[in-house]
Amino acid sequence: MGRSSLHVVQISFYLDPLARTPAQLLREWPSLVDVAEAVAQTGSRVSVIQACSVQGEITLKDVNYNFVQVAGPRPSMVHNGRFAELLRHLRPDVIHVHGLGFARDVAALAAMRPRVPIIIQDHADRVPRIWHRSRWGRGLVSASGVVFTGAAKAEPFRRAGLMSPVIKVFDVPESSSRFSPGSRDEARRVVGIHGDPCLLWVGHLNKNKDPLTVLDGVAEASEHLPGLRLWCCFGVAPLLDAVRRRIRRDPRLTGRVELMGRVAHSQVECLMRASDLFVLGSLREGSGYALIEALACGLPPVVTDIPSFAALTDQGRIGALWPRADHQGFCQALLAVAAKPRDLVRARVRAHFEAEISFAAIGCKLVAAYQHLLTTAQVDLPAGSATPASGSAKWSQ
Repeated sequence: MGRSSLHVVQISFYLDPLARTPAQLLREWPSLVDVAEAVAQTGSRVSVIQACSVQGEITLKDVNYNFVQVAGPRPSMVHNGRFAELLRHLRPDVIHVHGLGFARDVAALAAMRPRVPIIIQDHADRVPRIWHRSRWGRGLVSASGVVFTGAAKAEPFRRAGLMSPVIKVFDVPESSSRFSPGSRDEARRVVGIHGDPCLLWVGHLNKNKDPLTVLDGVAEASEHLPGLRLWCCFGVAPLLDAVRRRIRRDPRLTGRVELMGRVAHSQVECLMRASDLFVLGSLREGSGYALIEALACGLPPVVTDIPSFAALTDQGRIGALWPRADHQGFCQALLAVAAKPRDLVRARVRAHFEAEISFAAIGCKLVAAYQHLLTTAQVDLPAGSATPASGSAKWSQ
């Protein structure tokens, strides 16, 4: 694809607490490169400015990464003269800031480049406590648009008075996955899981993921699906003892639920290929990386009806959604999806992923959002600016 003259600068003010070097960050923070590369693949020019403990510059796959050293008792990139110098040199058409919680930085950024539209992307940010809201509001008022995985996630911020009624809200997935579908039978031979249907849980065993409600629903569904098996991969597990007690005291769960614990991320793709359904009971999610990976594998989801999951599943048209903390709702959704032709459903899931959640789709949606802001701000589009060939960002006011 030919290079567009649209130039977006993506900025992250978040400072790595482990003080990793620029090269380490590029290797160990996939999201740092994934979103930049997704936009660059549309033909747009992309530069990245990242807060870091070490100053540096690296070019990778046509994206220029600038690491600005942050130090001092109240560290911020904007206090480093290199940051202002980069902005003058790069001359961005649009600025894309990662994270809603950097109000002072965004306000300073807007003062440095007052004519450049700023779009801020949510990364599992929560509405701040009331005494922090005025500071947050000063940052958000500097933005022309905000990106959420699910436009409904903007509503708590609006109700808290943090977002102007006229600010544009764009519905774009936070990231994507390079997982892909594969043979279910071959995957089962490799990882050794089974079931009819075979359910996969990938998530912590904590209150927010609500595994106890899922277990209640599995117990009820097993009365209709005697071959059902649930395989649970998890890391942090404060509810592990409660989960074990729930399994032991119910003969419908004993021998039906396997607690696999932590597995290597490289094994998750094979587990998803081997499974029939992906399940989660999350009460809240910023996005849902495990769900995104399941969709990439063509694995039908049966997940809670929360804004990010609803957005990722096309409001439940892909797989099924169920009300939070409602085990009967989960059971009904599970039975409904389990009754559908599996090969047909998996193909539909993967097609949805390609069209809406793949890196190509995300890149096109973000470029559509940038161009929308440039147009509505009555800023002339750069000559020869490319229009995405496919995909568009959904937005609201």
